[in-house]
Amino acid sequence: MKKMRLLTALMCTAMTAVLISGCGGKDDTTFTVGFDAEFPPYGYMDDNGDYTGFDLELAQEVCNRNGWTLVKQPIHWDAKDAELNSGTIDCIWNGFTMNGREDQYTFTEAYVDNSQVVVVGAGSGIASLADLAGKNVGVQKDSSALAALESDQKEVADTFADLTQYGDYNTAFMDLKQGVLDAVCIDIGVAQYQLSQNGDSFVILDEQLATEQYGVGFKLGNTELRDKVWATLTEMAADGTVEQIAEKYSDFGIPESLCIGK
Repeated sequence: MKKMRLLTALMCTAMTAVLISGCGGKDDTTFTVGFDAEFPPYGYMDDNGDYTGFDLELAQEVCNRNGWTLVKQPIHWDAKDAELNSGTIDCIWNGFTMNGREDQYTFTEAYVDNSQVVVVGAGSGIASLADLAGKNVGVQKDSSALAALESDQKEVADTFADLTQYGDYNTAFMDLKQGVLDAVCIDIGVAQYQLSQNGDSFVILDEQLATEQYGVGFKLGNTELRDKVWATLTEMAADGTVEQIAEKYSDFGIPESLCIGK
């Protein structure tokens, strides 16, 4: 009798486990955003040890309006595809360039216009892209700046003494400050953040590498979640919330870069 009771209990436990796994999938009330935690002002860790940034604040408001819980998931940028395809994250929302990636992800429409620029040390004597010939240049792995240097600006990149790919821009800027690098190629918003944190140490060249647009990227085919997020963002733009959040990052040119609702 005891054996039968034990067997029945085990069977019930197993059935419960199957039912749970059968429901599967992620909780519909959570929204997990994958982001590079060293990509200010879009996503980064503040002085209190909290993750924040323009994109994360937008995501938080989207969640508030949909009754979702925001999960902020820092990721290694060069592992973003694996994170998205495995379901670890629901989207990539972190100054994510759409241009040239349209066939790899399901994107929202663009919400920010962006450009790729070159940052050099103040007083370096480097004033143009042509001056980078024979110089050591840094860029983030799998970034839009790298894509520009491998395509439209390949002739410029071919003149470099060396092009070093970094996992994060903080390390690249440390090397720039120490003289290991002569220049860093980067998104303009992130460049402006670095300038704000480093006084008069750096300057941005007037010549740009490329222009682009940011969107929120979802796994290819996930139009349902994309549409929900974009509808909420459009609503936020219409009532002025997007602009209000952008104003917090006015030192980095975010309000001027907005293209949503325009």
